[in-house]
Amino acid sequence: MTDSTPPFSWRSIILPAYLPTFLFSFGEGAIIPVIPVVATDRGASLALAGLVAALLMVGQLAGDLPAGWLVSRIGEHNAMIGASMLAVIGILIALVSPTVAALGVGVFLLGTATAVFGLARHAFLASYVPGRVRARALSTLAGVFRGGWAVGPFVAAALIAWTGSSEAVFWVLVASCFAVVVGLLVLPDPERVFGAARLARAASVTDDVRTAGEAEADAASHGVFRAIVTHGAVLARIGSGVGLLSAIRASRTVILPLWAVSIGMPPETAALVIGVSAAIDFALFYVSGQVMDRFGRLWSAIPGLVGLGTGHLVLAFTHDVPGADAWFAAVAVLFGVANGLSSGVILTLGADLAPRPNPAPFLGAFRTISDAGQAAAPLAIAAVTSAASIMVASAMMGVLGFVGAGILWRYVPRYVPRRPRRTD
Repeated sequence: MTDSTPPFSWRSIILPAYLPTFLFSFGEGAIIPVIPVVATDRGASLALAGLVAALLMVGQLAGDLPAGWLVSRIGEHNAMIGASMLAVIGILIALVSPTVAALGVGVFLLGTATAVFGLARHAFLASYVPGRVRARALSTLAGVFRGGWAVGPFVAAALIAWTGSSEAVFWVLVASCFAVVVGLLVLPDPERVFGAARLARAASVTDDVRTAGEAEADAASHGVFRAIVTHGAVLARIGSGVGLLSAIRASRTVILPLWAVSIGMPPETAALVIGVSAAIDFALFYVSGQVMDRFGRLWSAIPGLVGLGTGHLVLAFTHDVPGADAWFAAVAVLFGVANGLSSGVILTLGADLAPRPNPAPFLGAFRTISDAGQAAAPLAIAAVTSAASIMVASAMMGVLGFVGAGILWRYVPRYVPRRPRRTD
């Protein structure tokens, strides 16, 4: 039987797969920094404003499992359109009713939409991209998300300076979401072009990285909860390591600004140092994909966890030493390198482990564990800092980084080959 499906090419996915992702993350990146500002403008206390901002992550965590069910039912293309419209609805609720409660509802819906959108793109690339370039494709997806989040705040700052209103930034997200929908409707749908024939072919060829026992589990993975039962062992083992990686990544975004305040660093200097760290992080996303595709997933995951863990431990012991500012700057650079070198590794491991015919339910469970770690880390840091000190909190996260490295070192080779098979 002749297969008329075109072979994989980067050109076939750059616009239809990555452009909508950039547009969505750009709009989200613009609005995230102004959420606490808008909340306080509407009368919220500082603590309540922080809670409203945290609802974005809460919505994302709550949306992961339903997103797996939804994407498996209606497909990635329709799910992204629906997610974009849900984000618009959430923002319009926040705009129409100028209350803190309405803002909280809008932010929660935006988080849920982010879960659906992110899982849809993740599921598509997991199904379509061949194993020999999967890590590069997914690390690029992670880089595109980070690029949108990096550019969005600059546009938000310019718009606020021009209009004098923080709420005007909400319209950036609305415009971005409508641009996503237009792009998805106008650009060719790679899922429709490549999906059915490629997935049928995937069962009989070995160009994808196949996981242990995957073929037997494929038929039993069509529902989210069934996927959790079927893949419980891998979710508990590799999922715990991935959850710790997400936690220590989230920790660095909380620890760095808090540390700058605690050592008395001027805000403008701290912002510059953190900005340099973010730039290094973004610059390395494709390098991470190259490393994973050439040498295996552990060569990205372990250096990332060890680097992030080491940075937290160094901070813990340099708070009161002479030259604390220099140590802070050095650790910020280390964080950028470590996080950049592990860019896309969570997405890639999820794609490696997910059943090919229907990855969305498994990915919903996998992303829930990852997002739980991301959500728990700031709460843990706040609790330990309050009970002991920020040094103890940093040391705790550093130790967890090494624990996560040990878990992945132990279990990734059992489920994912160290060096992915390469076929042409």
